[in-house]
Amino acid sequence: MKHKWSKYVTPYLPYFILGPICMVVEVVGEVVMPRLLAQIIKLCEAGTLTVGGSLGTMFEMIGMALLMMAGGVGGAYFGAKAAVNFAGDLRRDIFRKVQSFSFANIDKFSTGSLVTRMTNDVTQLQNFINMLLRMAIRSPGMLVAALIMAISLQPSLSVVFAVAVPVLVCGIALIIAKGFSRFSRVQKKIDALNSAVQENVTNVRVVKSFTREEYEIEKFMGANSDLKNTAMGAMKVVIFMSPIMTLVMNATIIAILLLGGNIVIDGGMETGDLSAFLTYATQILSSLMMVSMLFMTASRSLASAKRIAEVMDEVPDISDENSSKKDLTVKNGEIEFKNVTFRYYKNSEDPVLDNINLKIPAKSVIGIVGSTGCGKTTLVSLISRLYDVDEGEVLVDGVNVKDYSLYNLREGVGMVLQQNTLFSGSIAENLRWGDENATDEEVIAAAESAQADKFVSSFKDGYDTLLDQGGTNVSGGQKQRLCIARALLKKPKVLILDDSTSAVDTATEAQIREAFRNELADSTKIIIAQRITSVKDADMIVVMNEGKIAGIGTHEQLLETNEPYQEIYYSQNDSERKEAGK
Repeated sequence: MKHKWSKYVTPYLPYFILGPICMVVEVVGEVVMPRLLAQIIKLCEAGTLTVGGSLGTMFEMIGMALLMMAGGVGGAYFGAKAAVNFAGDLRRDIFRKVQSFSFANIDKFSTGSLVTRMTNDVTQLQNFINMLLRMAIRSPGMLVAALIMAISLQPSLSVVFAVAVPVLVCGIALIIAKGFSRFSRVQKKIDALNSAVQENVTNVRVVKSFTREEYEIEKFMGANSDLKNTAMGAMKVVIFMSPIMTLVMNATIIAILLLGGNIVIDGGMETGDLSAFLTYATQILSSLMMVSMLFMTASRSLASAKRIAEVMDEVPDISDENSSKKDLTVKNGEIEFKNVTFRYYKNSEDPVLDNINLKIPAKSVIGIVGSTGCGKTTLVSLISRLYDVDEGEVLVDGVNVKDYSLYNLREGVGMVLQQNTLFSGSIAENLRWGDENATDEEVIAAAESAQADKFVSSFKDGYDTLLDQGGTNVSGGQKQRLCIARALLKKPKVLILDDSTSAVDTATEAQIREAFRNELADSTKIIIAQRITSVKDADMIVVMNEGKIAGIGTHEQLLETNEPYQEIYYSQNDSERKEAGK
C-alpha cells in the first residue's frame, strides 16, 4: 500500500492554485519593470527627460510595483495557508495511524522516532510546500521570461548564458546528489536525540535516585554531538552552494559588462538596454539559485516524506477489518483459552505461552499467580487483543475475540495495568477516562470504592487537582487507587487487575476487593498478584510456571496438592512453613 499524498491537497486546492497564480503576477511585473526603467535611461541619455514626457512611464512603474506587491503578498499568504493546512491534516493522520498500531507495530519504531516524524519531518514537508508554491512557478517563469527578454534585446550578448547556465545546472545537480543521503542521516540522528531526551525526562526520578545524572549527561552529549556532526556534514553541501552560485553570477555579470560595453561603444546597443540586460541576467541567475534552493529543500523533504510514508504504510497486525460480528458486544464475560500458544518473537523456539487451555466462568473471581516472567500478563493481554495468539484461539462469551470489533471488545474489558499511567489534567478528567459522561457523584463514588476519595479530598483543589504528566505528583499507591477508580467507572464485563494493588497496604487492598464484589458483582474479575492474600478468596486460582498452567483450584486445594503454589505461599508465610514442617 502506498500513501496517497493527494488527499492533503484536494481540500485546499484553491490555495494551491491561487498561490502560484499570484507568483505569476509578480513575475510579470519583475520582467516588465527593467524595460520601463530602460526607457527612462534612454530619455536621460538623449537629454529629453521631462516630467511631462516621463510621467506616463513613471505611473506605469508605480502601477507595476503595486501589482508586484499584491502578487507577492498573495503568493505568500496562499502558500502559507496551503502548507499549514497540509501539515495539520498530515500530522493528524499520522497520530491517528499510530493509535491504530498494536504493540508489535509500535516496537518497529522507537517512541523518539515517532515523535520526530510527527513534528520535525512534517515541518520539513510544510516548509517545502510553502517554498514550492512560491518558487516552483516564479523561478522557472522568471528564468524563461527574463531569458526571452534578454535575447530580444541583444541576441549576440546572450551567448554568455550558454556557458553560465550549464555550469550552474551541473553544480546544482552534483550538490543535490550529495545532499539527499546526508539529510536522511540527519533525521535519524534527531530520532536518537529525541529518544534520549524523552527517556531521561520520563524517568528523571530513577536517574536521580541512582545518581546517574553524569551518565545521562554524557549519553545526551553523545547523541547531541552525533546530530551536530551529521548536520554539519549535510550543511557543508549548502555552504558550498552559495559561493559557487555567487562566483558564477559575478563572472557572468563581468562578462556581460566587458562584451556589452564594447557593443555600446560600437553603437550596437544603447546604455539603457545594457542596464536592462544586466537586470535580466541577474534575474536569470537568481532564478537558478532559487531553483537550486528549492531542489535542496526537496531533497531533505523527500527524506522526511519517506520516513512519514513508512509510518502511514505500516499495516496494523491487529485490526477488525476481518471481524465477522462487528456489532457484537461483551455481555456476560465468560472467557476461554483453547490450545493457546504465543511468541513475542515469531522465530523463537520457546513460546511465552505454551498450549494454554483455561475456561473462566462469567461473573467469577479468578486469581493468577506465578513467578516473574511466567506469562501472566501476556495471558490476559490476549483477551483484549493487545496481542494476537500464534496458535489456538481466545473466546469471550463463546466468540473468538478476532470476530469482535476492537472497540466493542475493549469497551467490554477493563484493565488496570502493573505500570499505572495517568495523564496530565485534573484528577476528575483522568477518572472520566472510564466514563466520559460520569457525573461528579459517580466519580466520587468510584473513588470512594477504590479508597482514593480520602486522599483526593485532602488536596486543596480536590478532584480539580492537576496531575503532572504520568501522575508524577502523586505516590505509587495513590496512582494505583486512581487507576482502579477509573476502571470502576467503566463498569466492564471483564476487569483485569495486573498486580495493581502492590503499592497499597493489605487492609486497603481488602477494602478494594470488597468494593469489587459489591460494585462489579456482574463482572468477571481476573486478579494477577504476587501476594497470595490478594487471591486467597478467589473462586479459582490459576498457577502458572514457565508459560504453562501448573495448577488450577481453590486456595485450599492448591495448598494441599500443588507444589509451585505451596512454594509461593510458604515463602510469604514463613511461620506457617515452619509449622507445616513439624
